[in-house]
Amino acid sequence: MTDDQEDPGPLASARTSDEPASGTPEPDPSAPAATAKKKSFGRELLTIVVAAAVLTLLVKAFVIQVYRIPSASMENTLQIGDRVLVNKVVYHVRGIARGDVVVFSGQDSWGPDAPPPPGNPVVRVFDDVLSGLGLHSDQTYYIKRVIGLPGDHVACCTDGKVTVNGVPLDEGQYLYPDNPPSRFTFRAVVPPGHLWVMGDHRSDSDDSRYHLDDPGGGAIPENQVVGRAFLIIWPPSQLRDLPIPTTFQQAALHAGAAGAAVLKGGQVALAVAPAAGSAGILGAPVLLLRRRRRR
Repeated sequence: MTDDQEDPGPLASARTSDEPASGTPEPDPSAPAATAKKKSFGRELLTIVVAAAVLTLLVKAFVIQVYRIPSASMENTLQIGDRVLVNKVVYHVRGIARGDVVVFSGQDSWGPDAPPPPGNPVVRVFDDVLSGLGLHSDQTYYIKRVIGLPGDHVACCTDGKVTVNGVPLDEGQYLYPDNPPSRFTFRAVVPPGHLWVMGDHRSDSDDSRYHLDDPGGGAIPENQVVGRAFLIIWPPSQLRDLPIPTTFQQAALHAGAAGAAVLKGGQVALAVAPAAGSAGILGAPVLLLRRRRRR
């Protein structure tokens, strides 16, 4: 080494032949594993979201659905803006009972009837799928309380009360305050396969009393019932169940064939199926609660 040459120093001697001359750091071998882990997490998250959406649609289509109350014909039981859970499977387990609050379609009774299906078979299948999932419907839905079952004689008024098969109903538990059971008299025999339904706000409810000239003589077809409203879930201040009023548990009401059929499935079957929390997050159909017609 000459005097003009500089000592490279101890660091220079530490360089090995395997070290890149450019000084560029080697890639981290753990980086591909981290990327694969992120992709795996994304796929799992997408799978969970899709599974939850499918489960929600199935629950909404076949088990429980949320409906919104838009008018006053069921006050004070149901207020405008309330959301109710409707059990769609309960009537596969037991029969419809007097006192049930039911959601039903106006098809073949009060109307308006749904338009004819599309001529295009593809569009028709698509509409059927959406309707089955509760995402689309051309039908009009109502919510009322069941007063009479098939074969019942429903009338008003005896001593100021509605009677079913001659048995007076004490409707103070659910009737709108200061409302009479009916402002006019009526008498009807419920046809087979039909139900006589009325709103709790009798002076503001367009119900079976006002449809005597419609198919069914004011009664609605049992096969158009969607399910039983059993729980108010919104607003929180209204959170409560919708039990069958005690007046409908009178033994005399169940003396006939219709009442015996109800009792056969249990003592008026007050129990309800557990609610599914995810049901209805994709939408809340609006119920049309017909207001009273001016006579």
